Amino acid sequence: MAPGLDRTSFDALPSYAELLCRTDAPPGSAWYLFGSDDQIGTLNFLAYQSLTDAAGEIKEGQAYSLDLPSNAISPSLAPTRQPLEHHIFQRTPFHHDEWLDRFYTQYGTQLDGLRHIAHPDYGFYNGADPARFTPSDDLLGMSHLSGLPIAGRAVLLDVDRYLRSTGSGLDCEAGNAVTAAVLEQTLRAQSTELRPGDILLIRFGWLQWYRETATPQQRADLVDRQVHPGLLQSHDVVGWLWDHRISLVAADNFALECWPARPDSPFFSTREREEGFRDAHSGIMHRALIGLLGMPIGELWNLDVLAGACAADRRWSLFLTAAPLPLIGGVGSPANAVALR
Repeated sequence: MAPGLDRTSFDALPSYAELLCRTDAPPGSAWYLFGSDDQIGTLNFLAYQSLTDAAGEIKEGQAYSLDLPSNAISPSLAPTRQPLEHHIFQRTPFHHDEWLDRFYTQYGTQLDGLRHIAHPDYGFYNGADPARFTPSDDLLGMSHLSGLPIAGRAVLLDVDRYLRSTGSGLDCEAGNAVTAAVLEQTLRAQSTELRPGDILLIRFGWLQWYRETATPQQRADLVDRQVHPGLLQSHDVVGWLWDHRISLVAADNFALECWPARPDSPFFSTREREEGFRDAHSGIMHRALIGLLGMPIGELWNLDVLAGACAADRRWSLFLTAAPLPLIGGVGSPANAVALR
């Protein structure tokens, strides 16, 4: 937690509508609210909660790994990332050791750190200087997140199961967008309470589609035809997350948000709006969540078995830990997430 911030200080933080009116920092940003040298962004909200109280969510004595096996995603979902190469060697006949080549930390089940994405108009979270983003400098590096550590109460919103109950559902090939209203409807349908500092897990049903329904050709096409369902790019969604004081948000899809960004996204940069410039990241909401709010994002989290257990007893809150690699200067990491309930 940032020095000098206590529960009273948290309660006095601006709403998202107020953040959008800031003139002392980029509009819509949480820059400097947790201190000028803050390294963990909205993970400061974990201090809202008592770990002892959060551990009370462990009632059935069940544990669930939320990480995919290393070979679960094939081929890659991103053209810039490649599957790892795993090498095993022996020094003697009674010994084994190993190393990894092409280990992309954000290939599979992952956690995006605060170095990952900047806002094109304003820069990286808290105005951090990207010239310092070297392997030996830990400004906004992953070791700050692993050093907390990340542990607390979490809530699973099973958007896929809710939408199916209403007779609709997400088309995983069409890249459907999920609004803040649907998140709220899912929360109410589950009779679930969100508390300040919660970790939010969102199940879109994408991984289940990818593993059980998608054909080999459909999976291969995703390398170049990156169309995925997820959260709609909107201030309503960002505001919903911030105003609920979510500390970390993770989902079972490619990018948390729908991909590519919708043409009416409010997160296009000045150059993109005025000059029509476009690249693969144009208009994405990551810019607001990571770059402006400092909210870490989890992607490709394995939520299906956990969701089944939650649906069976109609209890969607749990205790969660995530242990990203303590990599100095790290941009992202495997999530190493475990749910306990």
